[in-house]
Amino acid sequence: MKVNVIRHLAFEDLGSLGSVLNACDADIQYFEAGVDDLSRLASLSDDLLVILGGPISVNDVADYPFLSDEVALLEQRLVADKPTLGICLGAQLMAKALGAKVYSGDCQEIGWFGLKVNASGEAMGMTGLGENETQMLHWHGETFDIPVGAKCLASTERFANQAFSYGERCLALQFHPEVTASGLQRWFIGHTGEISATEGVSVAQLRRDTQNYAAALEAKASTFFEQWLRRVI
Repeated sequence: MKVNVIRHLAFEDLGSLGSVLNACDADIQYFEAGVDDLSRLASLSDDLLVILGGPISVNDVADYPFLSDEVALLEQRLVADKPTLGICLGAQLMAKALGAKVYSGDCQEIGWFGLKVNASGEAMGMTGLGENETQMLHWHGETFDIPVGAKCLASTERFANQAFSYGERCLALQFHPEVTASGLQRWFIGHTGEISATEGVSVAQLRRDTQNYAAALEAKASTFFEQWLRRVI
């Protein structure tokens, strides 16, 4: 399996999804946004494309022109229904590529909160990610409208649109099922400015919640990723 991954921050990597892909003996290649020329990445050259998260907005094209390359890449893949997974910023880029609006929410959603998986999400195999099974890591301030032709899969109290599917093989997740306890320690350093600027959020609380919830999420997410990959590839 050939897997291309677009990464916007070095410490926001595949996490537990990487372990699942390694167990499948996947050939994983990272492309660094802002460093590698994403316009040269062929839209259908791999078995799976994963676009990861980051602290910028899809609307910041003037400052980060590579975002246009990502949207153009996604436009081609989504039409072809080529296996594609977007996480956080990656999900917002998928929404943008499908013509949906991406915009600032009423608040920042940073921390561990229950995810409400609806019937469409359950049909996608997301039940194990829901609030009755585990807690989910969220880290975003923007949201998106559900694109025309897509299915909303999950929500939280603060944000109605947390995930959508498009076609048979394309999945957008606003939240972060891929995180691991060890990996998040790098987030707490790299995102210190955002943490300190967000009311009600602290490194100490994030560490406590991570200790309580991360192991269970990693197990549930690994199962979900394994099942999803079998279904789409």
